[in-house]
This record gives sequence, C-alpha cells and structure tokens, in this order.
Amino acid sequence: MDRFVFFGGKGGVGKTTVSCAYGYKCANAGLRTLVVSTDPAHSVSDVFDQRFDDDPASVEGIDGLDAMEIDPDDEVQRHLDEIREGLSEQVSAAMVSEINRQLEMSHGTPGAYEAALFDAFVGVMREESDPYDRVVFDTAPTGSTLRLLGLPEFLGDWIDRLMYKRRQSIDLFEKAAIGDMEARRVMEGDPVLARLEDRKEFFEYAGEALREESAFFLVLNPDQLSVNETERAIGAFAERDLAVRGLVANKLTPEPDDDEEGRGARYLRDRVATERERIEQVEEGFDPPLLAAIESRTREVRGDLLAEVAAELDVDPATPERA
Repeated sequence: MDRFVFFGGKGGVGKTTVSCAYGYKCANAGLRTLVVSTDPAHSVSDVFDQRFDDDPASVEGIDGLDAMEIDPDDEVQRHLDEIREGLSEQVSAAMVSEINRQLEMSHGTPGAYEAALFDAFVGVMREESDPYDRVVFDTAPTGSTLRLLGLPEFLGDWIDRLMYKRRQSIDLFEKAAIGDMEARRVMEGDPVLARLEDRKEFFEYAGEALREESAFFLVLNPDQLSVNETERAIGAFAERDLAVRGLVANKLTPEPDDDEEGRGARYLRDRVATERERIEQVEEGFDPPLLAAIESRTREVRGDLLAEVAAELDVDPATPERA
C-alpha cells in the first residue's frame, strides 16, 4: 500500500468512519499512522471522542495512531495572510492598502477555499508525514476533492505562464533601461520569480506524490444516487490519470432472521433485496474491486465498533500493490 491513502465519496456516505477504521487497522498492524480530516464536517473528533486541531495529536487508547483536523476557514485566512505578506514586501506602501482590500474581497470567492485547502493537505504530505508510515486522508465530498486533485496540473501550467510573462517583462525593462549603460541584472534575485519558482516546485511535488505515492478509495452507500456518483467519480479520477484502488460499500441494511415476520421484517427484506441489486451493479459493472460491504450499526461507530469495522475492511495495510 502507498504511503498516502485517500478515502472519498458522496457527502454522508461514511468516509470518516471508514477512514478512521482504516487508520485503526494500520496502527493495529504496527504502522505509525496519521488520520487527517479535510472535510468541513470534522467528524474525526466525534469518532474518537476527542478534540483535534491542525497539529497532529495522539489518539487516546490507540497506540501508534495520531489525528488532526484542517479547518478550511482558518486555512483560507492563513493562505491570504501569506499572500498579503509576500506582496507587501514587493510593492510600494501606497499599494499595500489596495492589496489588503482586494484580498479581503477574495476571501469568499470561488476557488479560495480549494486553493487554501490544497496547500494545507499537500503541506501535511510534505512537512508532517516524515514520522509516519501511513497518512490517511478523510476528504471532503467527491466534487471538492476532485477539484483539489486537479489543481497541480492546472496551477502548474498557470505558474509556467506567469513565469514566462515575468521574464518577458524583466527583459523588456532591462532593454529599455540600458542606453549606454551596462544592463542591470534584474532577473537574478527577482522576488516575484523566486516566489513563482517555489510555487512551481510545490505543485510539482504535489502532482508526483498524488500519482506515485497515493492510493485512492471511494466509499458509497447501496442506493442508486450514490452508485451513480461513484461511477462518475471513477471516470473523473481516470481523466486525471489517478486510479481508484478500490470501493467500500457502507451502511448496508442488516437482514432480519428467517423466523422474523411482520411489517418491519418485510420492509427490511425488501430493502436488503434492493441493496443487493446495487451491490451487484457495482461488482459487475465497475473496474475497481469492492473491498468491503459494511452493515449499519445501531449506535455510533466508536471504540469497539471501530475495531469491528476495521476488521471488515479487506485492505491489507502492508500489501505493496499498485493498480
């Protein structure tokens, strides 16, 4: 298994439960493991009944398992503050107030959330992962996750264009300023180019880590809407040259005993039959294998129930396999 493992899927399918169960499974297998939540719902704290923030902390009662939660709003503000600080060092004092105004306006614009969250989870991969054998990401719903995973290629190309334009601008400035004087070495040490180079390296690392060191799993529920979205997500991952390693069906209805009768038992049998059709649709029609079919519990998945769910996940933490 790869070092970085992502669990995604439609909102509400149980990604957090599966992510935490897999983290438990890895830790129980002797791997030092970090579970990272990038989902705004932040249910990791609920599963472990312990409050987490953006610094890794040990999960009480589970040796070798740490967890952290990335707050999207905090990351957007931190992201904008870093931009503000970098630009303020490169422009005149008269421009600083205008920069601040523009950045405040951009706080709620489309893309600000994704860009900040992308920086945060790639930062975890790059700077927080060294002590760990496995880093498990509990991601945002599928659409947001796919936008995040598409950023390295999109923003990498954008950075290349910005660097080209910046070099053109510096070159024209030098030519216009030469006259009878020797050209000034403006290109060397240019702070804008230096920052763009840093960002280019960041995106290159992200793209390589996602392609070469990451495994992606999708969690689904046995209903048609969830199955349809999973099918679309598999195609979207393929378009980004990222293979989905496997599928996990969650929240299946337990079947009543044979001797149970009555309206409730009939309802459950009908529901189980419908869910089985959806599971067969997944098993026969989708390329990624179905690795687990997890039944719903009567209470929240915590403690001993987390161990039960982990045991049902047919994902060997130590298996070095690639799609």
